[in-house]
Amino acid sequence: MENYELINNTDGNQYEFHVGKYLAKIEYIKTNNGEIYLTHTEVPVALEGQGIGSRLVEKVLADIEKKELRLIPLCPFVAGYIKKHPDWRRLVMKGFNV
Repeated sequence: MENYELINNTDGNQYEFHVGKYLAKIEYIKTNNGEIYLTHTEVPVALEGQGIGSRLVEKVLADIEKKELRLIPLCPFVAGYIKKHPDWRRLVMKGFNV
């Protein structure tokens, strides 16, 4: 399993994996009061089924934890990942149901 570098493209408001000529990404909205909304995950069709989306989510969640942000997972893919890996619920903002 390849280890892709997580890039936080702050200008584009998205986390990225560059995989060959492809771009896998998670778009976000970050507030000034320490909240981050993950709004959309996109993995090119050519990369589907390789676990790249899950690895991207895992690295993004680790980065959010390191930065001590409160997570609001609006993206269904991210919410589904958290449901399958309930330990990550510790990052979800209190009162938000995954």
